[in-house]
Amino acid sequence: MTDARLRRGRGSLAVSFFVQGVTFALLVTRIPAIQDQYGISDGLLPAFLAAVPILAGAASVATEKVVARVGPAVVLRWAQPFVLLALLAVGLGSELWHAAVALGLFGIAVGALDASMNMLGVSLQRAYGRSIMLGFHAAYSLGGIAGASLAWVGAHWHLSLFVSYLPVVAVLLPVAFVGSRWYVAGEGSVPGGAGEGKGSGVVFKVLLPLCLVMTFAYIGDSTVSNWSAKYLQDVLGSSEELATVPYNAYMVTTLLGRAVGDFGVRRFGAVVVVRAGAVLAGLGFALVAVAPGAWVGIAAFTVLGLGLSVIVPQTFAAAGRLFPGDSDAAVARLNVFNYVGFLVGSPLVGALGDAWSYRGAMAVPMVLVLVTVVYATSFGAREARYGGGHERPRTVDVG
Repeated sequence: MTDARLRRGRGSLAVSFFVQGVTFALLVTRIPAIQDQYGISDGLLPAFLAAVPILAGAASVATEKVVARVGPAVVLRWAQPFVLLALLAVGLGSELWHAAVALGLFGIAVGALDASMNMLGVSLQRAYGRSIMLGFHAAYSLGGIAGASLAWVGAHWHLSLFVSYLPVVAVLLPVAFVGSRWYVAGEGSVPGGAGEGKGSGVVFKVLLPLCLVMTFAYIGDSTVSNWSAKYLQDVLGSSEELATVPYNAYMVTTLLGRAVGDFGVRRFGAVVVVRAGAVLAGLGFALVAVAPGAWVGIAAFTVLGLGLSVIVPQTFAAAGRLFPGDSDAAVARLNVFNYVGFLVGSPLVGALGDAWSYRGAMAVPMVLVLVTVVYATSFGAREARYGGGHERPRTVDVG
C-alpha cells in the first residue's frame, strides 16, 4: 500500500468522522425539541433514549460478522447515508410511533457505522506506525461543534426539526458517499485476513478492562449529550437557546484535547494521557454538580470535554494493539460497551434526577470516570507510542 493511498484513506475517514459528529450533535442537542414535537413525556423520554443504544449495540455485534465477509469500508460506505436519512426521518414525523421507528433506524445504522469507522481507524493507525486515532476523533468533535452550532440556529429562529435537518443532510450525504471511494484498510482489517475476522484470537478476559473503561467514558459522554441541555434549562435556569451551548462548549474542548492528544501519546505514552484525562473529567463533573448558574455550568462542561476527549480513542487503539491479528473483532466487541455506557448512563442520570436531584446525579459519572485511573495500565500492554512519533506513514503490504 503506497503512502499516497494511506493519506487519501486517512483524509476520507476523517471526513466520515466529521459527518457523524455533525449528525449526532444535531440529534442530541435538539432532544427538548424532539420531545415537544412528538409529545414525549419526561417519564417516557429515558425509554426512547435507551432504545437507540440497545439497537446500536446489536448492530455492532452483527457488524463483526459482516466485515469478515465484505470488510469495514463497505459497511461504512452504506451505513453513513442511512444514518443521515434516519436523522431526516426524526424531523419529519408527528406521531409517537414515527419517533420510535426513526430513532430505531438511527440506532441500527449508528451501530454499524461506529464499529466500521473505528475498525478502519485502528487498522490505519497500525499501517502508519504512529498514534493518529485521536485525530479521527478530533474530526468527530469538529463535526459536533458544527452540528451544535446549526442546532443553535434552529432553536434561535424557531425552525422545525425537518427544516433544520434537510439542508444539512442534502449537503453531507453526497460528500460522505463520494469520500467513501478512498477508504482503505490496513493490517488486521481485511476480509479473510489474520484471525479470519472471526474473533478467534480475542480473549474477553484480556479485553474486559478496556470494556469497563469504554462503558465509564460513555456514561460520562451520554450524561453530557443527553442531559446537558435539560440540566442547564431546568436546573440552572437558562433559556432554550443557551441550553444548546454546553454541548457545543464540550465539543470545543474535546476537539482541542484530541487535536493535541496524539502528540501527548507519542511523548508520554497512552497510560499517562488516559489517567490525566480521567482526573480532569472527574473534576469537570464535580464542577457541574455545584455550579451556581448557567455560565459556570457551561465552563464545567468545557473542562469535562478536555478530560473525556482522550479516553475513547485510546481505548479503541489499545484494543487494536492487544489483538493485532483480530482488530476488527476486538473493536466490534469493544464498541458494544460504547452503547452499554449510553444505555446505563442516560436512564440512570434521569432516574436519579427525577427521584433525588440532578445535581446529585452528576456524582455517579464522576466516580465512574475516576475508576479509569485504576484500569489505565491496560493501555500500556503493548508499545503505545508507535515508534516515537515519526511523521511519515510506513509502506505496508496488506496482501
